[in-house]
Amino acid sequence: MSLIVQKYGGTSVGSAERIKSVARRVAHWKARGHQLVVVVSAMAGETNRLIALAKDIQPTPDPRELDVVLSTGEQVTIALLSMALKDVGVEARSYTGAQVKILTDSAYTKARILSIDEQKIRGALDQGQVVVVAGFQGVDEAGNITTLGRGGSDTTGVAIAAALKADECQIYTDVDGVYTADPRIVPDARRLRTITFEEMLELASLGSKVLQIRSVEFAGKYRVRLRVLSSFEEEGEGTLITFEEDENMEQAIISGIASNRDEAKITILGVPDRPGIAYQILGPIGDANIDVDMIVQNVGHDGMTDFSFTVHRTDYQKALDVLAPVRAHIKAREIVSGDKIAKVSIVGVGMRSHAGIASTAFRALAEEGINIQMISTSEIKVSVVIDEKYTELAVRVLHKVFNLEQAV
Repeated sequence: MSLIVQKYGGTSVGSAERIKSVARRVAHWKARGHQLVVVVSAMAGETNRLIALAKDIQPTPDPRELDVVLSTGEQVTIALLSMALKDVGVEARSYTGAQVKILTDSAYTKARILSIDEQKIRGALDQGQVVVVAGFQGVDEAGNITTLGRGGSDTTGVAIAAALKADECQIYTDVDGVYTADPRIVPDARRLRTITFEEMLELASLGSKVLQIRSVEFAGKYRVRLRVLSSFEEEGEGTLITFEEDENMEQAIISGIASNRDEAKITILGVPDRPGIAYQILGPIGDANIDVDMIVQNVGHDGMTDFSFTVHRTDYQKALDVLAPVRAHIKAREIVSGDKIAKVSIVGVGMRSHAGIASTAFRALAEEGINIQMISTSEIKVSVVIDEKYTELAVRVLHKVFNLEQAV
């Protein structure tokens, strides 16, 4: 008998019929003799509806009260799923984050989990019940309801699995696993049987939307075995996210291609080439709570250089506003920028032991006439910034040149 934590996203519980389908799936696992904790999100679209409702009342909602409102979405789902389980003959009990108790800090709308009191869950499991827990929410030391931010239900599922030392945490979503590329861009993209946490963390941070990055970080830190599965398929092994040292890992050089259109590029021309200039530029950007991704400083000539970096597209105008007085202060020549860029990345732990990966990628892009504007590398990743209009072509070209459609 195994202890399994299952997490179902909003699309998986998006209607009464889908909730009943989840109940039948859970009942099937229970009949196999497993102990089950089920973490659920709000029904698809419900969180957005609640946010819009709050903004109708208060254009900039009070964060504490907004969390009280948002937490009701998952509260509805846990009760409905528990009813559906009882209707098919499975004893179940629902718990909110406060009832469990999932203790968080007090950062409303983006709280972080500090600890989980698993005693209530273990007591219900020992009584043979399926435990249904509200994802995305917790409670702070003062008893205030908090929420974990977008994608927080994944983090809840992983955190509960870590606290219970569960055998596996299964993330059910609308895809049947992690693919070598987005199948909507590359029709012959292949589902991976396994992928390492390092690779999944890179893919999640580089644009893959399969798993929320915080949940992958949490799982890696506490060594929780994760599996991504489809809630719309009766059977399937999905993709197991595991550790590099585990046996039977797929030995691919490149595991996947990710793309992200959510970035913008800013270049400051004619920057004085002196110590501390990078801080003078990026210090105010950091103070404005703007995250910087890729950074390139050119070789200096005649005491001057150019400095480029990328930010999330939603922070683009804010960054330009911050830099206007900075440019005047450091006496830079001008600022040029654009938000019609994309980042395309290749990821694979096999890159550590194989030379020539970057040059192969660069040659493939050059042969298609795709100009590389910026480059960033790590041990298991190569990322390039290109013109946005070439995004899908670049993904398909790189997928083909590394033969990712072929099974390992």
